[in-house]
Amino acid sequence: MTATLVFVGAGPRTTSLLERLAASSDELLGGRPVDIHVVDPYPPGGGRIWRRAQSPLLWMNSTAADVTMYPDASVQLAGPLVTGPSLAEWVGGPGAGILTAEGVDPSAIPRSPADFSSREVQSAYLSWVFDRAVAALPATVSVTTHRARVTAVDELSGDRQRVSLSDGLVIAADVVVQAQGYLDRTPTDEQADLQAAAASRGLRYVPPGYTADLDLDDVRPGEAVVVRGFGLAFVDLMVLLAEHRGGRFADGADGSLTYHPSGAEPVLYVGSRRGVPYHAKLGYVDLGAPPTPPRYLTPRAVEQIFAATGGLDYDRYLWPLLVRELHHAHYARLFRAHPDRVTGDWDACERLLAAADLGSAAYAAAIGALVPDPADRFDLHALDRPLAGETFDGAEALEQRLRRYIRADLDRRADPRHSADLAVFNALLSVYGVIGRAVAGGRIGAADRIRRIEGDLHGLFSFIASGPPPRRLAELLALNAAGLVRFLGPDLQVELLDDRFVAHSPAVPGVRVPARVFIEGRLPRPDVASATDPLIRSLLAAGQLAVEPVAATGAATPVAGGQLLADGLGRAKRADGTFHPRRFLLGPSVSGSLGSAGFSRPGYNSPFLRQNDAVARHLLALLRAAAGATAATPTAVAGGAPTDPPERAADIHPFRTRRPAAARPHAHDRIENRHAR
Repeated sequence: MTATLVFVGAGPRTTSLLERLAASSDELLGGRPVDIHVVDPYPPGGGRIWRRAQSPLLWMNSTAADVTMYPDASVQLAGPLVTGPSLAEWVGGPGAGILTAEGVDPSAIPRSPADFSSREVQSAYLSWVFDRAVAALPATVSVTTHRARVTAVDELSGDRQRVSLSDGLVIAADVVVQAQGYLDRTPTDEQADLQAAAASRGLRYVPPGYTADLDLDDVRPGEAVVVRGFGLAFVDLMVLLAEHRGGRFADGADGSLTYHPSGAEPVLYVGSRRGVPYHAKLGYVDLGAPPTPPRYLTPRAVEQIFAATGGLDYDRYLWPLLVRELHHAHYARLFRAHPDRVTGDWDACERLLAAADLGSAAYAAAIGALVPDPADRFDLHALDRPLAGETFDGAEALEQRLRRYIRADLDRRADPRHSADLAVFNALLSVYGVIGRAVAGGRIGAADRIRRIEGDLHGLFSFIASGPPPRRLAELLALNAAGLVRFLGPDLQVELLDDRFVAHSPAVPGVRVPARVFIEGRLPRPDVASATDPLIRSLLAAGQLAVEPVAATGAATPVAGGQLLADGLGRAKRADGTFHPRRFLLGPSVSGSLGSAGFSRPGYNSPFLRQNDAVARHLLALLRAAAGATAATPTAVAGGAPTDPPERAADIHPFRTRRPAAARPHAHDRIENRHAR
């Protein structure tokens, strides 16, 4: 008998799970026949976020060397280690011919592992990984892709589930894995009110959203546009409203950039809480400074605190350890790699770091004696809020201050003499993983997770360690010089007054900028209770999914931002508190998914890959049992007609792939004509 597995979503999560299924199939499936259905309106591999159909000018914010879909020796796996190329290795190997054949602009392809890739190239890589994973599955396993949406999942008799697709197909499944990735959500009440009020006045308000999906056609050439948010979403917006509209950058002999407008660009007025862009990604790799395990915020320390207190209050316990960890990482690197810029020895500094009150004047004086140059000292507050306490006498004074700040950031992030910054970056990655495991283990309450970790810590991490490629900040300066980007300042306020949006910052008294268009340059805050996905909404309404109860301690009002609940293997929790044995929830909409990003960084024992390996092995055990007990029932029928034979699915869905054993392609070959691009 044939067991059936349905994946809802065809992005990186499903792609990685397929790779892990293939790795352990010989060991755990026992030759049983399995039909796998992958359902997503977007192409397999990249799914929606990493689809090919978006501007080729949009980039990733990771270097090609820092992106992989495959485990390496650092990843703690229960299943076999099957290696594969990182994005950088793929571009220089099997991907070279594929990218050429697909007509990808050579200028968008990374020329070295340290280059940043376009999302178009990443989409091709993910598609190749998907094909390779499918090819590596046993001959008894077939894969069918459906360019549709799953609209409902209902219970059938005998532990099976009925999966309804938007095109009318119904699949009887033994196991369902929901891996929809980032979920769209309805606007908040405040955002909806602002949209309605703006529309009534002939204005345009764009609430938070994924920049590549925004409709920007009605943004007029030359008009002022207020943007709130100065992170990666703003960078994408800057690209789409400038270079994507026909302008071009020219490289000068001195390394500077000049922007030549097309005339179709608006003028972007940008501000945010900090008032400055995210720090550029580091422009160097120091092989002499490999990641080191945390010293203070360790898994053992977290468990000891939890055992002693019964909870992990973020402000009281985790934040002080995190701050000490970052100080230690910075100064350990400075003393060991740049001894000419310090006095005394590392042992003395280490003792100081372990015992001192890091916020005290005594500590500041002691560090000042050991590290003479203020530029070499670690000041987390100044790093996080570089404009704090500053006021500016007019818009031009702010503009000059921001230009100096951005140039200094570009210089520092390109200079290995400041490799203590790299040590802080690595420390942030390490402690983020530790906190992520604490969240996944239920050690941190929902309110702290949403406000402090997904809010404050994630914001700090993104600002310091997950900013744009340096080239993008150079382009920002060029657009500023061309008069197409203007800076508004920190703590940005935007009001709807009469027939215009008016933006202003308390740091620039008296400066108020009116605009017809106001764009929130940031991603929407996750909240599954407000998700627009029809499957999520229907399962929640039926009590088949549960959302974590979120309330701040002592507060009567819940904190928005609840996520779906699942156990450690991803089994979906129902509203009655039970766990569904054959329905799985994976990805950013699930509580405990912190640190489980869409792909991995080589050498970092990826939580994403560890979880996928464990889940895949559990899925194989379920499928093996189901294949031994499943009745001869069609797994896919048109329009829900239960009498149609399984072969009808191939007629209705040209994306079906079923490989005879004799025709099984090699694991490194592409599978042609299997799904539409």
